[in-house]
Amino acid sequence: MKVKNTNKRILRILQAILLIGTLVTTNVLFTMVTKRHIWSGQYVLDNRVGQSIVHTKVNATRGMILDRNDNVIAQQVTAYTLVAYTDKSNLDINGNPNYVKDAKKTAKALKKVLKDIDVDKVTKIIDHSKKKKQLQTELGTGTKRLSKATKKKIEKLHLTGIDFVETINRTYSTTPFASNLVGFASYDEDKREIVGKMGLEQSMDKYLAGKDGEVTYQQTVSGSVLPGTTNVIKQEENGDNVKLTLDQDLQNTVESAVKQSYEENNAESAWCVVMEPSTGKVLAWCSYPSFNQNKHQTIPTFTNLISESAYEPGSVMKPFTFATAIDTGVYPKDKTYRAGSFAYVYDDATKKITRTSGETPYPVINDAMGEDFGTITFDQGLAYSSNVGICELLANYINYKDYGKYVKNFGFYQKVGTPYLNEVAGQKNLSMPMGYLNSGYGQGSSITVLQLLQAYTSIFNDGKMMRPYVVDSIIDPDTGKTVKKYKPKEVGQPISSDTAKEVRELMSHVTDEDASGAKFAMDGVDMVAKTGTGEIYNTETGKYKEDTYTSSVMAAAPQGNPKVMVYWGMVSTNYINYSAEPFKTIMKAALVSQGVSGSDGNSSNDEDTTYDKWESYKMPSLANHSMNYADEQLAGKKVNVIKIGNGNNVIDQYPYADDTINSNDHVFVLTDGDTIKMPNMKGWTRKDITAFWQLTGISIQTSGYGKVKSQNIEAGKTITSSTHIQVELK
Repeated sequence: MKVKNTNKRILRILQAILLIGTLVTTNVLFTMVTKRHIWSGQYVLDNRVGQSIVHTKVNATRGMILDRNDNVIAQQVTAYTLVAYTDKSNLDINGNPNYVKDAKKTAKALKKVLKDIDVDKVTKIIDHSKKKKQLQTELGTGTKRLSKATKKKIEKLHLTGIDFVETINRTYSTTPFASNLVGFASYDEDKREIVGKMGLEQSMDKYLAGKDGEVTYQQTVSGSVLPGTTNVIKQEENGDNVKLTLDQDLQNTVESAVKQSYEENNAESAWCVVMEPSTGKVLAWCSYPSFNQNKHQTIPTFTNLISESAYEPGSVMKPFTFATAIDTGVYPKDKTYRAGSFAYVYDDATKKITRTSGETPYPVINDAMGEDFGTITFDQGLAYSSNVGICELLANYINYKDYGKYVKNFGFYQKVGTPYLNEVAGQKNLSMPMGYLNSGYGQGSSITVLQLLQAYTSIFNDGKMMRPYVVDSIIDPDTGKTVKKYKPKEVGQPISSDTAKEVRELMSHVTDEDASGAKFAMDGVDMVAKTGTGEIYNTETGKYKEDTYTSSVMAAAPQGNPKVMVYWGMVSTNYINYSAEPFKTIMKAALVSQGVSGSDGNSSNDEDTTYDKWESYKMPSLANHSMNYADEQLAGKKVNVIKIGNGNNVIDQYPYADDTINSNDHVFVLTDGDTIKMPNMKGWTRKDITAFWQLTGISIQTSGYGKVKSQNIEAGKTITSSTHIQVELK
């Protein structure tokens, strides 16, 4: 029985051998007769067929970066690099000559699509390749990793000898988008793969990059892979997706507002961070100068201002001095002090600072801008941002050692530890007496914005201090499973819940009329805030700059249970008359993103409608359409439309198409009419006035600051470019 089974197996083996031999013989005979491979169909006499086996790596697909709502921020896409065939022996698939005959003519034709290329350089590259008798050559700068749309435009030129090599590229759907945080990745010519070069793209490269695979295949001389010859040695593993805490819509609004602050004030730098104080989730992160992440040829700074730059923040530090006094039970709530200036002497033996009216070896500390508030309470001292009030607290009420302990517990002068961020610690100077007093109002010692954000969560979150974080999770792109999840992290409770509430109550008066933050007040918004104007130390001169300051505001809303906190700031010579409108735009958008409603009181114009709930929209494209069309597109949007002119067709608009607009905003529509009536500008902001001016060409003279209180031309009167319009803001 066993012998019989063995004979059957031998018979099957012989049959298999016979079948394989027959197939091989058939393939050889078919190739001899037809001159083509039976499997690939490739013409064997084609001079492009190579005989070598290529062993190469297969690049893993780089993971995407997503916002908190899974909107794509960064992703890998197919791209195309131009090549020129330069050898006369090169034939197309039909056997026709396929090479560049006239290099100059070809370069000029490519210039029509590729505006950045140099015609002479491309010509030289092609001619050099011809002299070297190369089969093909790449064409240099401006011809690599082109988009599919660009490829199609070039193909329509029908240029003989021009072809494309498929490659990959990293693209950013909206840019700038937290450029110094997200950073960028680009194709590395040496490594022949996309590599993180800056920001999260670099610090999270090990997750995003994935693991490359390996394959072997047979290719033609021109580089084409022969069908049926590919053999996978090692399968590639695609990179993980990274989901951030950022909100794309809010981030775009913040980018626009910060850019406005930066440009309008000719600032050296500007920034804004929006965060949830109860969790530490960063919802928006922006700093300027910024850069285009899709191009990144010019990057103004590689320093992340939020975490890698230490600065003296000024008076935004004062609430922590008040918090220390309140939490240690020494706050003189009902007492008054004499503001204006603080001269003092110091006894090294007793470590006592004593205010004096006589001579002193130490610099006299003054309230900002030479203000003298007279005799005021300490509560008023915070509202008015009195430096002297801080000095009184530190000299006469707060214990030096207690202060040092609270500063440490608030996390100042030490790295925060936010995952994947590079940080600096800043510089602590609490030496008696100058360093001690100066630190209380944000001078003499340096911190980072990230430290300030973390510390303020304790005030806005009933004493619990939350670490800021920007990465929500890391996700496997193939299975959708979460590889790593980041959760809110409480890093301490430096003050009690009662202290936090009392400090917020004090901060709620910072935006009162005539207080230091009055310009930031928002009708209908129950907000707490603290402003800061910080001197900037010049390391070259060893002195503080006389004309450039840090201007900033830290705010949170609603007061009773803050859902969002916004820290906005800039470095500029304009530290007095700058506009608060960019901040207000950001705060509105932040509240909308968290589902908090309220009236922004953007206009007190009797003709305007004030909506109680904030909503955000994308501005539709209205230009070159009829007014009827414009009315239809704006219907249902809670905005106030200002029609300019008596025409029936729209010729221009503001805001522009795709800009973010919010409830109660003014939308300006310029028509083709020949008559323009004076609008009721009461309640308009400088931004509104500028928009009207730019659309009409009718200049408007302004005085004061805030919103339009009065105008010299009655609403409804016909105006022209020669009309002299004056408005007063308050």
